[in-house]
Amino acid sequence: MLVLILGIVVFLGIHSVRIVAPRWRLAKIAAWGENAWKGLYSLVSLLGLGLIIWGWILARPYSPFIYEPPVWMKHITLLLMLFSFISLMISNFKPGKLKPILKHPMLLAVKIWALAHVLANGDLASLILFLSFLAWAVADRIAIKRQERAGITQTIIVPGPVSNDVVAIIAGVVLYILFVWKLHAWLIGVSPI
Repeated sequence: MLVLILGIVVFLGIHSVRIVAPRWRLAKIAAWGENAWKGLYSLVSLLGLGLIIWGWILARPYSPFIYEPPVWMKHITLLLMLFSFISLMISNFKPGKLKPILKHPMLLAVKIWALAHVLANGDLASLILFLSFLAWAVADRIAIKRQERAGITQTIIVPGPVSNDVVAIIAGVVLYILFVWKLHAWLIGVSPI
């Protein structure tokens, strides 16, 4: 469990620099250049992700169950994950009408993903992983709002055509179908159905 927790700390730690030290982050980007900052950020993120995966593999077989979710909860999880994938694709595609409404669709996707997995998994390793990501996403959204009010950062998303929303939604549905069909079992080792 220690490797999993270390991975979460490393991964969410680098992703939290914007939350806890936004001015320091901006100063480092200015001093090092954006590419150098992104390179360091990516390396630390990959290290954290690798530790999370390794820690998950080590912890999962020995993780005690805190609760056993009812079967119907898995159906709610499947529905929530559809919205998570759509929100994820909205964040990665050009803005349509939805991206300005959602403001931070990537954070919304993470919150939905984490909540859905807390509902479907009652073992300690899962709860540590998914509750950590859920708490981080909520804290990040609150920090962004505070930084916008303080003038440190500003989120401006110019709405685009609805066709961009349609493409993002279709991409989200396709990715969702692929994950339910085979990818989740192949990547995670657990079938979502």
